[in-house]
Amino acid sequence: MLTLSPYSFDGTQPKTPTTSERARTHRERAWSIVIFIRKFLSYLGLSALFISLGLIVGIIGYHWAAGLSWLDALVEASMILSGMGPISPLSTTSAKVFASLYALFSGLIFVLAMGIVLSPLMYSLLSQFQVNLKKENEEEGKRPAKKRI
Repeated sequence: MLTLSPYSFDGTQPKTPTTSERARTHRERAWSIVIFIRKFLSYLGLSALFISLGLIVGIIGYHWAAGLSWLDALVEASMILSGMGPISPLSTTSAKVFASLYALFSGLIFVLAMGIVLSPLMYSLLSQFQVNLKKENEEEGKRPAKKRI
């Protein structure tokens, strides 16, 4: 029969955290969540700024190159930027060239915006892995590996 022992592999009993240590770690976690939310919202705002700039470029381009009204240019640029596709038929060569260049530009704006939004999430995830590795190394009595240059 397998029995679980409160002792670790080296024969010592693990230290139970005191109330003040638990409260401190709770405060640190709560503060790190607040910092993460602030960073995420700032990156979300930066992403919205790039999307807005891309939309303005599209509105001006469709108004100038295709001769669309401001509202039609807004709809056309919004549809291209969101990946839905064009709505109005384009009759001039300059409008078609602009539409193709704007479609490529919109794809880059989308990738840029997603990279900006996902970067704090990926950073948080990767830093959690690093923290867990450091804790495991400390528990085993090992020092973390030094970086080689």
